[in-house]
Amino acid sequence: MSWIDVSWNNNKKRFFAKLVEYNPRPYHSKSLRGCRRMKTEDLTQVFTVNFVVNKAERARLKGQKPCCIWFTGLSGAGKSTIANLLEQRLYSEGKHTYILDGDHVRHGLNSDLGFSDSHRVENVRRVAEVAKLMVDAGLIVLVALISPFLSERLGARRLFDQGEFVEVFVDAPFEECERRDPKGLYARARRGEIKNFTGLDSIYEEPETPEIHLCTAETSPEASVAIIMRYLQ
Repeated sequence: MSWIDVSWNNNKKRFFAKLVEYNPRPYHSKSLRGCRRMKTEDLTQVFTVNFVVNKAERARLKGQKPCCIWFTGLSGAGKSTIANLLEQRLYSEGKHTYILDGDHVRHGLNSDLGFSDSHRVENVRRVAEVAKLMVDAGLIVLVALISPFLSERLGARRLFDQGEFVEVFVDAPFEECERRDPKGLYARARRGEIKNFTGLDSIYEEPETPEIHLCTAETSPEASVAIIMRYLQ
């Protein structure tokens, strides 16, 4: 196969402070077309409901350990390719999974977002919150998202319990990703048709201590899946 990429906390003020810490690149409401972050006083209107059926019960019913496998890397590095193959492997073993792909979520959930730094931050925040809900539902969630900023990936990790968040650095040199250019985005960026393109005129901050580091210029998609499966077992 080719490398083409096809709770709120009861202590509301403390939780709000956590959100601020989570997003060191705060966005402004105007940039999100009318959306705004909750004010501190709004949080007094939000409460936690303790439901009888919880994450542990859902996981027991499915016979699996729910987790979020977060693929990060440059466009064309192989995130979606590996996530797709991994889901097939997990499905064949009777696991309950779902893929949250960066392109797909921008067709719906995040269709109101662009590619400025503040919008990229919000993109990651929304996907992380959805992934958390899916893990709470007992699923194994595969997130394939460039997610260029270290701080936002750390914020995503903090949403999950210990051991539930598996960061996979899909590492390929910029030159190799540009050579592959499966969607033609690098060529368009070089022509000036795309602004804020990650790796070119927008930064990508590499993971410092990912659970899994895949060098996809040297490792095939199938071998990459095998590495992840060994980690999960």
